[in-house]
Amino acid sequence: MDQKFPYYSISTEEALKKLQSDREGLTEEEARRRHKEYGPNELTGKEGINPFVLFLNQFKDFLILVLVLAAGVAWYADHMVDVYVIFGVILFNAVLGFFQEYRAEKAIQALKSMLKQETKVLRDGRIRTLEARELVPGDVVVLEEGDSVPADARLVRGKNLQTIEASLTGESLPIEKNTEPLEENTNLGDRLNMLWKGTHVARGSAKAVVTAIGGDTELGKISHSLGSIKATATNFRKKTERLAKQMAVISVATSAVVFILGYFVRNYAFEEVLLITVATLVSSIPEGLPAVITIVLAIGANRMVRQNAITREFSATEMLGSVSVILTDKTGTLTKSILTVSKVFLGDGSELEVSGTGYTPEGELTQNGENINPADNKVLQQLLLIAKVCNNAHFGAPKRGEDGKTGEPEVTGDPTEVALLVLAKKAEAKQENLLPEVQVIDDLPFNSEQKYRATLAEVAGQRELLVVGAPEKILSLSTRILTQEGPQVLTNELRQRVQDKNDEWADKAMRVLGLAYREADGIQDEAKTDHVQELIWVGITGIVDPPRSGVQQAVSDCKTAGIRVMMVTGDHKKTGTAIARQVGILDPDETEEIFPLALQEDELESPENVFEDLVDNVSVFTRVSPNTKLRIAEHLQSKGHLVAMTGDGVNDAPALKRADVGIAMGIRGTDVAKDASQIVLSDDNFATIVRAIREGRIVFQNVRQTSFFLLTTNFAFVAVFIITMLLGWPFPLTATQILWVNLVTDGVMELGLATERGHGEIMKRAPVPRDASILDKGVVPYLLLMSVVMLGLTLAVFSYYLPQGENLARTGVFIVISMTQVFNTFNMRSLEYSVFEIGIFSNRYVNIAFVVSVALQLLVIYTPLLSGVFRFKELPILDLLIIILLSSLVVWVAEAYKWFIRKKQL
Repeated sequence: MDQKFPYYSISTEEALKKLQSDREGLTEEEARRRHKEYGPNELTGKEGINPFVLFLNQFKDFLILVLVLAAGVAWYADHMVDVYVIFGVILFNAVLGFFQEYRAEKAIQALKSMLKQETKVLRDGRIRTLEARELVPGDVVVLEEGDSVPADARLVRGKNLQTIEASLTGESLPIEKNTEPLEENTNLGDRLNMLWKGTHVARGSAKAVVTAIGGDTELGKISHSLGSIKATATNFRKKTERLAKQMAVISVATSAVVFILGYFVRNYAFEEVLLITVATLVSSIPEGLPAVITIVLAIGANRMVRQNAITREFSATEMLGSVSVILTDKTGTLTKSILTVSKVFLGDGSELEVSGTGYTPEGELTQNGENINPADNKVLQQLLLIAKVCNNAHFGAPKRGEDGKTGEPEVTGDPTEVALLVLAKKAEAKQENLLPEVQVIDDLPFNSEQKYRATLAEVAGQRELLVVGAPEKILSLSTRILTQEGPQVLTNELRQRVQDKNDEWADKAMRVLGLAYREADGIQDEAKTDHVQELIWVGITGIVDPPRSGVQQAVSDCKTAGIRVMMVTGDHKKTGTAIARQVGILDPDETEEIFPLALQEDELESPENVFEDLVDNVSVFTRVSPNTKLRIAEHLQSKGHLVAMTGDGVNDAPALKRADVGIAMGIRGTDVAKDASQIVLSDDNFATIVRAIREGRIVFQNVRQTSFFLLTTNFAFVAVFIITMLLGWPFPLTATQILWVNLVTDGVMELGLATERGHGEIMKRAPVPRDASILDKGVVPYLLLMSVVMLGLTLAVFSYYLPQGENLARTGVFIVISMTQVFNTFNMRSLEYSVFEIGIFSNRYVNIAFVVSVALQLLVIYTPLLSGVFRFKELPILDLLIIILLSSLVVWVAEAYKWFIRKKQL
């Protein structure tokens, strides 16, 4: 039998026949045979990755190879301290990368864990409880309210059946199911005669025949695509590899120039030139760069945690700051995924607003902006009574968060009934004894044919039949309308007024429910459909899945930052469009011109539409399947965009993993979504993304500025050697002194730069292009200025002290080179803003690094033991202070350049 056959397109009997089953299920013998043929009902992902191979893969980066080469050269030159430092850095990064990637491969295990469940199945005509993994195609399962669906199945019989499919299709409301066959091209979310693995029953009961198990289910297809998606090399890793190559080429080239000039032009001794060249190479190769990048990313990740964004992979910290497109789900991401009554229209013609969202009974009922007292409005009291009693929802104990604070209560029941119950509780919280005592006598459940539910109850000693349902149906069954003066005849004019309001709210993507009642003194202890007639119309409620707090501002901030926000949801087109307008993805007055405002998947795939053009110009896509989400993300990536994908459901997982940055919801998100993502929002708030983006942009800025610092100082340092050799002077420093300069400047100051916070309006700039290098032309002016100042000061000091001896001259050069590099750190804190504007003491870590660096310099000069080892001579204190003061020229020259550039831009 074919598990991929469209069973939804044939009748129930035909489906049973094709699956070689019947309404009484399979025999045990046949089930065992099929179990051997088809295997267990569980997902099988790709084989687990070999930890040893994964660890070895960490050494593939070009920068790691360069560092190994540098370690070999240092070992040859007998600089063992540098060898140990370099290999320590390599091992640190390998271990960190190993744990990051190993954790990221747990998505398939999360999918498997979802399937550990039991289910009721008909075998030999009797109901048995089995593990879901034992199901086979053709089994007939029996489901009730609250049950998880164990496999994909064709509905055989349903009674008042509704299922929750948000985690698979993105549909926020319960789906009514029926047994009618459908067209073959029906979208997944509209296959109303099918039940899907991974969803659950919200209301009613069902009997269904299993059509697909394990990997052949819709959930299994997602598992397969998730396991087969190859995560591309991160954009940040590509940038750092390019940076490593650039800096390695510069280091090797400049060191080669030093060797050629020293040996072939100036005829220095080979051993002396080799030691100087090796020292120059080792000090100019940025062996600390991987560690600094890791520290920058770790600092950014910690800052994101404080903004409720948990980073699972460090590289995503920077990449989030570079995204140019966010593909966001609607349900649970832009909205709270909690249905809420936001409007009430009463039979007396008054329209009320209801504030507050969520399950907690906090909110106000207002009319024209003024709070109202429900006790003063008899019509409203009756509506609240119906909402509370004609209801099968229940509240449990409040949840407690990880911080110990009390959160929203546990709820069970249909989400729309929960919304009505919350409405009643909001009113009761403001007014004690608002509603009378009620004793429920009988209940008539909702079903799709009658389109209402009814409750027979004893209300203050009088029997009433309370009804909630589709407004059109309730209106057709009503003959009177409740007003402040009591029930009145429901005229055609009043009917039209109610219908107009219903249409108005429906166009705003509200779920509208009608509420009515009748006196029922003549009805005994059983409610029947025959009793639901001659009702007294009370009012309607408008129910929404409201946007999250702060989402509208977050979308606006994204637009300001040059980031395109697109909604990609499994929900209805009208609902998606309405929410998109509310949160600002679509402008309130935006109309369709060349391209539509929103598209369903079937419209996206139609022959007359070009997929690429629509993705480039339409920002709202509804009824979208997981494969189409992937296609949209891949097309945007092919256009050069760096794509972030948000989501919380199983259906979001493939796109989360394929996106450059996958962002999952931490509270309502499934384990599958979390494990497929790089970032998890602990507060489920889309607005958190904007704060995290800012931190991500700071991370890239810090990596760039740290790299600029290393390049400018190393380039200027080598320039000093080249010029002094061309002048025929002795080497300005020995090999040991060169390595000590590297330690007290690069090794200390770059750590302070890693902690810098963002400056200026960083969120009003365009995203960094995907192919942008960390090193760019912006470094050239600083490189030249640094080189000129350092070279001029070095030549002046060297020539001044050289007549007094080479050791004293080299001591002066050591102070000049070290201090100019240290002072250059303040320039690199911002390439645009004055260090005095951002605050010279605003980064305490830079100031601490400054003190430590100066202390190390003085220690090696004024400690007899160390000065003897490094062959330094003690400088007079006044001379030392003058040299330090002169070295600060790099700051003043850079400040003048920044002032000139900013004035030129005005």
